[in-house]
Amino acid sequence: MAKVTRDDVARLAGTSTAVVSYVINNGPRPVAPATRERVLAAIKQLGYRPDRVAQAMASRRTDLIGMIVPDARQPFFAEMAHAVEQAAAERGKMVLVGNSDYRDEREVHYLRAFLGMRVSGLILVSQGPSERAAAEIEAWDARVVLLHERPEAIDDVAVVTDDVGGAQLATRHLLEHGNAYVACLGGTEETPAVGDPGPHVEGWRRAMHESGRSTEGRLFQAPYNRYDAYQVALGLLAGPDRPPAIFCATDDQAFGVLRAARELRIDVPGELAVAGFDDVKEAGLTDPPLTTVHSDRPAMARAAVDLVLDDSLRVSGSRRERLKQFPSALVVRRSCGCGEPPPSA
Repeated sequence: MAKVTRDDVARLAGTSTAVVSYVINNGPRPVAPATRERVLAAIKQLGYRPDRVAQAMASRRTDLIGMIVPDARQPFFAEMAHAVEQAAAERGKMVLVGNSDYRDEREVHYLRAFLGMRVSGLILVSQGPSERAAAEIEAWDARVVLLHERPEAIDDVAVVTDDVGGAQLATRHLLEHGNAYVACLGGTEETPAVGDPGPHVEGWRRAMHESGRSTEGRLFQAPYNRYDAYQVALGLLAGPDRPPAIFCATDDQAFGVLRAARELRIDVPGELAVAGFDDVKEAGLTDPPLTTVHSDRPAMARAAVDLVLDDSLRVSGSRRERLKQFPSALVVRRSCGCGEPPPSA
């Protein structure tokens, strides 16, 4: 059976091939509603499938959005990638995801690979200083939106949450329970947070200093995943200077802390209060349920997709004006020492 072409659709609909193209691509010129319906009916009757490769070659852009995350195995990044995929689908786009593994060379590898594929735009979740990524983006003159974090090296449009303020909320809350101090599990040199010392650690430090507490010797390095954080927590909680409360830079770290406490028969929250950051879905299912910091990932994902696809929304002002920040909110559960709030009506 001969392949159905755009010419076949145009003949059946009684239009030009250009009009068929405008309908398929939703522009660049408007098409009268009646004509559009005829073209769509012809496409359905003939079973026409547009040649996306040819379209990409002609427009020098595909229907793809590239997305680079540090580690899609971590719940936060998995949920964020899923939210971006849903938002992209609403715009008729598909998403390709690459994992940088917190390594500059991997980040640059995927930048080159995705931009070489002529993606419509690229969403970058970077967790490092990213000087090499910044140089790569400038060399390609790429359509890039930063999501979740904004490295100092990359002066591009960014969609973030108030990480510093959220970490302050969580730390203050743990202190309000009467804990003498709050220890912090931050990142490591292998999994660096953006900036120095990183927004979650910075928020913890501010809350501690506001309350007159010292942070000296109370910041502990732990990778952002639960497995390595569990090993760090075993040593910390079994030692002579066990902290009364721990704020974790990620929920995944907090899951490791809860597991270590359970193995060491340390009651949470009776003997140890714990709070995390991210409010991934699993946080409500831990034992006890985890107090954490929430951000609106679906809204952030939609904003990032809109920005990467729509030039009119890409602000050209100052660095501050090119930042879209979403608020953080404390989600109180039992791991901090509070009773769980009653279900909403």
